[in-house]
Amino acid sequence: MSKQTINAKVRTVFGKTAAKNLRKEGRIPAVVYNAKGEATSIDVNEVEFNKVWRSITPTTSVALNIDGKECVALIKDVEYNIRTDKALHADFFVPDADQKLVVKIKIHYTGTPAGVLKGGFKKERNNEIKIKACIADLPETISADISKINVSEALRVKDLALDKKVEVLTDAELPLVTVSPAR
Repeated sequence: MSKQTINAKVRTVFGKTAAKNLRKEGRIPAVVYNAKGEATSIDVNEVEFNKVWRSITPTTSVALNIDGKECVALIKDVEYNIRTDKALHADFFVPDADQKLVVKIKIHYTGTPAGVLKGGFKKERNNEIKIKACIADLPETISADISKINVSEALRVKDLALDKKVEVLTDAELPLVTVSPAR
């Protein structure tokens, strides 16, 4: 997937009234945190932010262009109005390039297990694993083909095809999908 870019400006006015005025102008107040815990207040274009935010996963990195200075960030949190479905505030996190991040990532299963075609029952035991990697090496998604699983077999964490730069913290023997025999 191509790198998503969000343009931002450093914010100089703060408070409830200033945030309301920003939203009236079609901008969203936001904060950027770095690895040292330092924060910078910014604002982003609402349309541009929503287009990116609604099309990414929690592990997708975005290029955050703050007044011409670009950095790689993760969207950590978004506060939004549940009635209007409009974003009200966003938090970005900019880790150091060599900093290893620990994240949980969902696994998307593709295919129909061979054991199900023979009368077995598929059971998804876990659909999430914990991994550790630098921001540049974080996978956006993990897909696993389960079409080769027969009756009384399982897809385990160790069977996932991941990049060598991604360290899996979840137990390697943990079953993700099993196919049990018919009764």
